Amino acid sequence: MSKPLKIAVDVRDLRLAKTGTRTYLEELCAEFKKLEADDLRFFFLDTNIPVYTGNNKLLKLMEHARYQFWKQVVLPLKAFFNGCDVVFCTDNFVPLIRLGYKTIPVFHDAFFFETPQNYGRLWLWLYKKTAIPAAKRSPFVITPSAWAKKQINYYTAIANEKLVVIPEGPKTLGDKPHPTLPGREGFLKVSPTGGDLEGAPVNNADQLLSSFSLNPQSYILHVGSMFKRKNIPALIYAFSKVKVSGYSELKLVLAGPVPSTQIDTDHQLITNAIAETNLQQDIILTGYLSNAALGQLYKNALVYVFPSINEGFGIPVLEAFSYGLPVLVANNTCLPEVGGDAVLQFDPFDTDDMSLKIKKVLYDGQLRRDMSSKGIERLKLFSWHNTALQLIDVFRKAV
Repeated sequence: MSKPLKIAVDVRDLRLAKTGTRTYLEELCAEFKKLEADDLRFFFLDTNIPVYTGNNKLLKLMEHARYQFWKQVVLPLKAFFNGCDVVFCTDNFVPLIRLGYKTIPVFHDAFFFETPQNYGRLWLWLYKKTAIPAAKRSPFVITPSAWAKKQINYYTAIANEKLVVIPEGPKTLGDKPHPTLPGREGFLKVSPTGGDLEGAPVNNADQLLSSFSLNPQSYILHVGSMFKRKNIPALIYAFSKVKVSGYSELKLVLAGPVPSTQIDTDHQLITNAIAETNLQQDIILTGYLSNAALGQLYKNALVYVFPSINEGFGIPVLEAFSYGLPVLVANNTCLPEVGGDAVLQFDPFDTDDMSLKIKKVLYDGQLRRDMSSKGIERLKLFSWHNTALQLIDVFRKAV
């Protein structure tokens, strides 16, 4: 029997990541475990030392040093002693040293170069001095979209032939509806002049919805941490324009935590926008939610709006598709690429255009059903199983 291909997967990031990078690693680890066979083995390598996640400057500096020690010493040694053929890292950084194995990093985006002001100087320096040189020495670098590939090539000069686009999938959030009809049933009818959302909800509001004073199918949903690039203040101002046009019972749910870094957060601007529009009773900030709770919010939402001005992929678009939601997205970066003809696009810098597109979807029930149907169909192009299979193909080519 031929020697099995041994893949080392760096899972230390699961101790730190809380957003899309965590979803990426969690979902792939689950798929890799399913795909193990006599000729394919995975080693999920982690540190034994607790990872510091607080805000003490000295301890943060020490954590930076420990992170580099893990990447450049401990991880390579663990991979070597396990006889691994490939070291796969999903957080941009792979070891510079190669002890008989190939390295494959994932570059999710080019944010480090596009918005360097949102990152600490030390982190940027380490990125340029270790992550980029190590990636250039790797046989392949994974990116999630054609847009991300273009930006990474432009800023890093990593050769195009090394950059491999492998799309992602939706986060596993629990039981999902099983749409069999061309659209979600039970949409509330929205009156543009009467000012109320009318009609019986598809099901009784559960404890989660009640805790936020929400009714099913009566709110617009956005999911994501309050990073500056998410453009949430613009969504709030667009929502206020929708409200004054006659949708008095409509609410906006902003689901996601406040970023731990003070450099790259819009939390204060979001709070100011809510106060300025006087919508404290109509905009719900949920904070961090469990997967099950997040799934309930998707399941009972009316529409999903994604106004981000910069994304590497945009997993929430697929999550919304998986729940049969009509999806509106900004007309930039990778979002049109991911959403295809299933989404309605708007200018994220124009709150008038954003509000008009939202009202168009709210008013037109047939449009909502068509968008729901197209989203469900488009979702068939994306799955973590397919992502894992494509990655394994890259691992085999690398060795």
